[in-house]
Amino acid sequence: MRLFNIILKDIRDKVKYYIKTFGCQMNVYDSQRIAHILQNMGHTAADAPADADIIIFNTCHIREKAAEKLFSDLGRINLIKEERQAAGKETIIGVVGCVVQAEDEQIAKRAPFVNFATGPLTYYRIPEILGKIAQQKNICLIDTEFTSESKFDHLPQNRAEGGCSYLAIQEGCNNFCTYCIVPYTRGVETSRPVEEVLKEARRLVETGTLEINLLGQNVNAYHGEDAAGRERDLAHLLRRLAEIDGLQRLRYTTSYPADVNDDLIACHRDLKKLMPYLHLPLQSGSDRILKAMNRRHNRGQYLEIIAKLRDANPELGFSSDFIVGFPGETDQDFEATLDMVEQVGYIQAFSFKYSRRAGTPAAVYPDQIDEKVKSERLNILQEKLFSQQLNFNKGCIGRIMPVLFESKGRKKGQLFGRTPYMQNLHARVPAELINRILPVRVTDATANSLGGTVIQQSD
Repeated sequence: MRLFNIILKDIRDKVKYYIKTFGCQMNVYDSQRIAHILQNMGHTAADAPADADIIIFNTCHIREKAAEKLFSDLGRINLIKEERQAAGKETIIGVVGCVVQAEDEQIAKRAPFVNFATGPLTYYRIPEILGKIAQQKNICLIDTEFTSESKFDHLPQNRAEGGCSYLAIQEGCNNFCTYCIVPYTRGVETSRPVEEVLKEARRLVETGTLEINLLGQNVNAYHGEDAAGRERDLAHLLRRLAEIDGLQRLRYTTSYPADVNDDLIACHRDLKKLMPYLHLPLQSGSDRILKAMNRRHNRGQYLEIIAKLRDANPELGFSSDFIVGFPGETDQDFEATLDMVEQVGYIQAFSFKYSRRAGTPAAVYPDQIDEKVKSERLNILQEKLFSQQLNFNKGCIGRIMPVLFESKGRKKGQLFGRTPYMQNLHARVPAELINRILPVRVTDATANSLGGTVIQQSD
């Protein structure tokens, strides 16, 4: 019963935790904040689940069969729990995130060995939850309440995990795209106050951050209040953040095309700290499918936004999301998507087959597309997208680019970093230069990464 005693009182043998993260950057941010919560309780990270007293899955419900994958993973973790129990070690298993919000009843039914489950808005209650488990171990606590309280008001102070840090400024979504589960799992749009974001950003920079990536399910719908109670948009926030001494790079994701305004476009012209890369999901190139998806833009409006952004900053590179095989998608609709890919020219992209999400309108639409057709279309689309990405990467050969090195590479003596265009780059760099921005001459390229050589300032 060692774990439950440790939770209640401080003794020498510290509790270890292990967190496995699925899905988007927001989940990565949430996992970091959960780690901070546990660290503030005196707990330390474990290298593997078998070494952990607390095992947490932070889940994503965007992709098909996300719940089934979770239950499969939980089954394997339960075997570890049983092995540890046989050795006299107690283990707490927790599940956090969007799958919990959508599948809370199923978790209690299909995985009764789980000790707690909490949605993405209430994980700040983990210390309270662990305290209850310490007093009554054979329970499964589930917390999926949508509350008026902001989780950010209860989280410990954030701190840098490296040279690049995520900073959540907005959560939830009001768009209700017919394929998307996010409004049902993350709730309606909420934005953090300007001064609160600035305070967290300054703290991140003070503790070592060079680059901040602002996060939100619909980040450019940001509408936080300033100190005077006036509602401010993302453009205002970016300009305030750019004033922070020591902060060298700014990014934001994920944007919604219809919410790109002229002030935000001007930021890409005016702010040198704002990286020349923008993720702007199109989803489909067909106006008919965009309407069925309940997207608030058509192809003409999207192209107009791209043109304005390129006029503001000709160096800007774009990435996007695409869904193929949406219900009712014809060959002509798919060709319209391919045409848009040709017109825009993406440097990166994420593409998926449409998958039904229970509770969304599109899940019950007629004319569901055959899986074979989806796969064929996805292969054709990805071949075109990968070709564009490879061409862009090869076009970088010979260029000198500032690279933020974030971690050790796969090979000895190698570090991994990112260019201003979010390209992965590997170079032979001394390990002590992690979390530094260094000039690199690009020497080789594949569709997925670059290779380069760090140059001396005198070169």
